[in-house]
Amino acid sequence: MGKTIAEKIFSRAAGKDVKAGDYVLADIDRAMVHDITAPLAIKAFREIAGENARVWNASRIIMAFDHQVPADSVAAAETHKMLRKFAKEQGILNYDVYEGIAHQVMVEKGHVKPGELIVGADSHTCMYGALGCFSTGIGSTDMGFVFATGKLWFRVPETIRFEVSGKPEKHVYSKDIILKLIGMVGSDGANYKACEYAGEVVRKMDMAQRLTMCNMAIEMGGKAGIIEPDDETRRYLKSIGVDEFEEVHGDEDSEVETVELDVTGMEPQVTKPHRVDNVVGISEVKGIRVNQVFIGSCTNGR
Repeated sequence: MGKTIAEKIFSRAAGKDVKAGDYVLADIDRAMVHDITAPLAIKAFREIAGENARVWNASRIIMAFDHQVPADSVAAAETHKMLRKFAKEQGILNYDVYEGIAHQVMVEKGHVKPGELIVGADSHTCMYGALGCFSTGIGSTDMGFVFATGKLWFRVPETIRFEVSGKPEKHVYSKDIILKLIGMVGSDGANYKACEYAGEVVRKMDMAQRLTMCNMAIEMGGKAGIIEPDDETRRYLKSIGVDEFEEVHGDEDSEVETVELDVTGMEPQVTKPHRVDNVVGISEVKGIRVNQVFIGSCTNGR
């Protein structure tokens, strides 16, 4: 039996042959924190390693201010001040106020490469899998352990592969497709699974659309979102100056669960209150007055 992308990445990170269901202590390639999750991670790190300890590898930790910015209170400003001091003392790269949303910065600045195991103290860290890595969100306490050791335990996840085929209609984009998939399997339909997106429609997507797909893996309970590296992956990495990386590809005989979607004739999708999987076609909400619109976020703000 062959291996999935997730199984191969964890085998490399754990230094031994592993399969879905195995428990491993894995080496982390990159870690990300932002201004909301970093304070608790630092607190946990100091409790584990000591007040004056150094992080395991400052060059592999990224900090970004993107949630409570600009500071809206004295407390927030004091937190930012503390984080800047910690980053400077430890030699950690910090993307300060106005430099962008953490997840987008991670990708655009070349901190994500195919085949890596990346953790972030934010649930939408799964977005980076659009570049063929395994990236997942963790809690701040776990991040404190990563700061101290560069390692973290995992159960190697099973893989659910979403095969998307057909011809998208006008105004149907990757956001519509991922919403449709979430509606199909439910908000817990991919619990702790690596969500692998494949098929002719996915292969034709540019990187911006792929990032949207992977970002929302968590909305159906996924541990990660992954798209196998291809020409678009290589083109994008080259465009941002990333030349050295090792691609990981799944084996044809690997064990996966498969969900199929033919998007031919599918209309744009809308999620209604109050659940992310309450998804309908746009025709079902025709005529409803829209009072406010937000364009942006880490999911689709590109």
